[in-house]
Amino acid sequence: MNDKDSKTLRLFFPQWQGGNNPPYHFGAQLLEWLAPDHDGPREEVAVALPDDAPLPLEDGIVGRSALFEQYLEARRLIERHQPDRLVVLGGDCLVDLAPFAYLNERYDGELAVLWVDAHPDVMTPADYGHAHAHVLGNLLGQGDRQFADGVQRPLKPSHVMYAGLRGTSAGEADFIRRFGLQAAGPEALATSSQPVLDWFKSTGARHLAIHLDLDVLDPGQFRALLFANPQTPGVWDQVPQGRMSIAQVVRVLADVAAVADVVGIGIAEHLPWDALELKNMLARLPLIGSGSKD
Repeated sequence: MNDKDSKTLRLFFPQWQGGNNPPYHFGAQLLEWLAPDHDGPREEVAVALPDDAPLPLEDGIVGRSALFEQYLEARRLIERHQPDRLVVLGGDCLVDLAPFAYLNERYDGELAVLWVDAHPDVMTPADYGHAHAHVLGNLLGQGDRQFADGVQRPLKPSHVMYAGLRGTSAGEADFIRRFGLQAAGPEALATSSQPVLDWFKSTGARHLAIHLDLDVLDPGQFRALLFANPQTPGVWDQVPQGRMSIAQVVRVLADVAAVADVVGIGIAEHLPWDALELKNMLARLPLIGSGSKD
């Protein structure tokens, strides 16, 4: 085990309640299986398996109690190791709340965060009941007090940038304007990473955490996304969808990693519809699944 691995905690966090979408649990499992091997410490946040019971709406947030308990458990696991670096394999986007809050404390409030996402994630329970859309607002000390108050050192707005952001609602646009959050859309990053490099230099920070919501990718090129669900054609047509390619995302992150000390990366919102359909199919086949005869 090298020194970098020994100080890097890999956190497996198959949370699905933040998006109220059970397939996030399976998506996280497959994501972890696909990820490169890791020789350092690993922890798993205990997450209840999805079932047919609907999640309750609790004070404006669907599944609030389960989500907050999972947030506290993630904090406990992280504090147990006191890592220098964190890799988070999720689940929905809320999985990065505890890890990024910890990293900003670990680096004395001087953490820069690149939010690679088609959506801003600064809604509140008054806007939307699914907490995966609240997470960056919480990290900035805003939104629901139960979650925001768990962030002891909110991120500095100047230390946050969006990469790949597309259309925003009026409320989201107002939040971005009030906090002065910088953003570069897919067009600005199509052939150059310079907007991200210029922003990172302007922060004066050394340490960087990257939130990678896979829905920044173009669903026409990568199908394992909410918007590519073959069972819900047209449902998401009015919601801004990602327009970046895998090659563009890899290039941007490699370029910024060349000038920053990357201390965290969280990967979220993996929804492998084809693999899930195959999993369900196998479970119904003769001999191998429920169609077998003992």
